[in-house]
Amino acid sequence: MHQNLKAFIIGSGIAGIASAIRLAVQGLRVTVFEKNSIAGGKIDLIEKANYCFDSGPTLFTHPQYIEDLFALTNEKIENYFSYKPVEIACKYFYEDGTVINAYANAEKLKNELEEKTGEPKENIRRYLKSSEKAYNNIGNIFLNYSLHKRKTVRRVAVLKALISIKPSLIFSSLNELNTRSFSKPQTIQLFNRYATYNGSNPYKAPAMLSVIPHLEYNEGIFYPQGGMISIIHSLYRLAVKMGVIFQFNSPVQYIIVHEQMAIGIVVNDENHFSDAVISNGDLYFTYKQLLQDEKKAQKILKQERSSSAIIFYWGMKKEFPQLQLHNIFFSKNYKEEFDFIFKRRQLYHDPTVYINITSKQEPSVHAPLQKENWFVMINVPSSSTQNWNELKRIAKQNIIKKLNRLLQTDIEPFIEIEETADPLTIEANTSSYMGAIYGASSNTRLAAFLRHPNFSRSIKRLYFTGGSVHPGGGVPLCLQSAKIVCDIIGEDKKKWQKEH
Repeated sequence: MHQNLKAFIIGSGIAGIASAIRLAVQGLRVTVFEKNSIAGGKIDLIEKANYCFDSGPTLFTHPQYIEDLFALTNEKIENYFSYKPVEIACKYFYEDGTVINAYANAEKLKNELEEKTGEPKENIRRYLKSSEKAYNNIGNIFLNYSLHKRKTVRRVAVLKALISIKPSLIFSSLNELNTRSFSKPQTIQLFNRYATYNGSNPYKAPAMLSVIPHLEYNEGIFYPQGGMISIIHSLYRLAVKMGVIFQFNSPVQYIIVHEQMAIGIVVNDENHFSDAVISNGDLYFTYKQLLQDEKKAQKILKQERSSSAIIFYWGMKKEFPQLQLHNIFFSKNYKEEFDFIFKRRQLYHDPTVYINITSKQEPSVHAPLQKENWFVMINVPSSSTQNWNELKRIAKQNIIKKLNRLLQTDIEPFIEIEETADPLTIEANTSSYMGAIYGASSNTRLAAFLRHPNFSRSIKRLYFTGGSVHPGGGVPLCLQSAKIVCDIIGEDKKKWQKEH
């Protein structure tokens, strides 16, 4: 019945590819239009002088969402993709000399935090239990359904979940919750960091973000063999196997709207017609450029933009045995750092530094033997009028000074090669407006509920997926964004036949 229905997807980020797979399973003929020459969006690979770097997301949790796609298509995941658990979720370095191995195991984490900081085990147990409960109740609703459909709200499970939400998860900030939950500053700072997972400020973002630690410490973190790019390669192969067509080097100019219905797109000044259009592009860009709707575009900007990043990709001609796959070097004054990023919109002189080193998991694959590939990142404001070349120069000095102090060595002589990224290059490569990696931040109490829906209320058959719409940014949420949008399309298809 639906065999000839056609869907166009704009952008081949992870949500775009996952949507393509799901719609192909539903029997639609799917074409993905991508402005770049390869699939992946923010997930990309930089290769230089025998070093390889994941250029975007570096953390892999909840592999179940990838497994779901293979189960849907009856394909064996092991023919495409493999991953393994990682023992230490992240290694944390503090200015006071404290070093914490945050084990991806609740029991080990409790022991480590008590031993290193004196944080009572009971506090950690209670927090992770509460994180799990919130995730299983509201998290599951949030990640599996559109919050913008009356049908969702009428579900018994949804009503139960909404009733079960503790008001403090919405009306307290993450920092307020963590300050009440823990007695040691190091633990509070460690759990405050989870606001940065969607580019937000822990002193403003709602305590609801406390569901994120559940994934790392109760369910574990994982390493995809071959790095994050292997997720894209495997899903791209799966999509092609399902009959999805990819048109690369094909930037979409406009979405064609006729009588308040999306009926196709314009590429290379040619009209292409379809039964549905799904944008996996940045929401602001979709409204401003593709729909030429300045009013809606400006409305989107009323929600504060998320943070952006300066990233250095360093080939290091030395191994650092004290480092892990994921490492964090905390700033001394975390609140001041976020004030600089969100209020002053300036570079902070003592940034929190994140280092990802995939050669720890696959020696000699991503870096030559006895060398390491460092992905070094700091959070910065989204772009406005800053001189990013000058700021990168200052950021590099600040980072090196900090790492030298906390690692008690001079790292600069070991930097063999360097590539960089900043808000301007992030915007140019991924169409993320102002380089805001996650679109809107979650710096208001109800931000999670205010993200743009996965469908248009005013234009029929126009849908949205990816990090700038519900449920949000990051690999797991983008995969769920694809599930939600395809469930909505599955329902809407029944109406399309009548409209023909």
